[in-house]
Amino acid sequence: MPKTADDIKQVVREKYALRALGVIGESGCGCGCSSGTSGDDAITKELYSSAETAVIPESAVRASLGCGNPTALADLEPGETVLDLGSGGGIDVLLSAKRVGPTGKAYGLDMTDEMLALARENQQKAGVTNVEFLKGDIESIPLPDASVDVIISNCVINLAADKGKVLREAYRVLKPGGRFAVSDVVVKGDMPAEIRRSLELWTGCIAGALEEREYAAKLSAAGFRDVRLEPTRIYRAADAREFLTEAGLDADAIAPEIDGKFFSAFVRATKPAA
Repeated sequence: MPKTADDIKQVVREKYALRALGVIGESGCGCGCSSGTSGDDAITKELYSSAETAVIPESAVRASLGCGNPTALADLEPGETVLDLGSGGGIDVLLSAKRVGPTGKAYGLDMTDEMLALARENQQKAGVTNVEFLKGDIESIPLPDASVDVIISNCVINLAADKGKVLREAYRVLKPGGRFAVSDVVVKGDMPAEIRRSLELWTGCIAGALEEREYAAKLSAAGFRDVRLEPTRIYRAADAREFLTEAGLDADAIAPEIDGKFFSAFVRATKPAA
């Protein structure tokens, strides 16, 4: 079991730094993958359309470790300001920037120097100017109160040790009437203790996932309204077999307890206008 928030953060930082450094050679790993690419596993495969990937640098696509496509579901409008929590190689920031247009702006926030460097390189390759990548933690967002219209995130909030604080920070920086529209891995019902005890799986988007009712409750406690969780992809035990085994767990024994209980969801909520 991770002992402190710093333990969790350090493991996440190291894993995602490795992914950024190895993206050209397709080494490193993130959500749901073991030792190969991030594009052929059950969690990260086929999240973006060919039209989207055609306008984004290949290195941004290959560095993507998400579990959904929040930019396609967030109904972004021209002129809006968007913030991506845990922006990684920048794919969702760059897609958001194109959606909000030259009168809008897209921020990306990440704590990993290597991912920030890769994201800025991808921004330069894409020739997108209405983007700014910030270094920081999603538990302490370096932006003023009421400064963004939409918050997106792609399979990152589940990695945070203090999810309540993340959601309170998201609420703080949203403008009144602002929208929370993230993709994340969610659990239905109780999770086996063996998975909670595996620090490695904190960087695989499973061990840190919230139970769906708890996720909704934390959003409501932060002040959000109109909370909705919409499943977008349900994971079977067979999808997880390889990385459960690599983590030293008995995949056969755990399978009946996890089959169909983990899913990607599009999580929506609104900050009240008044």
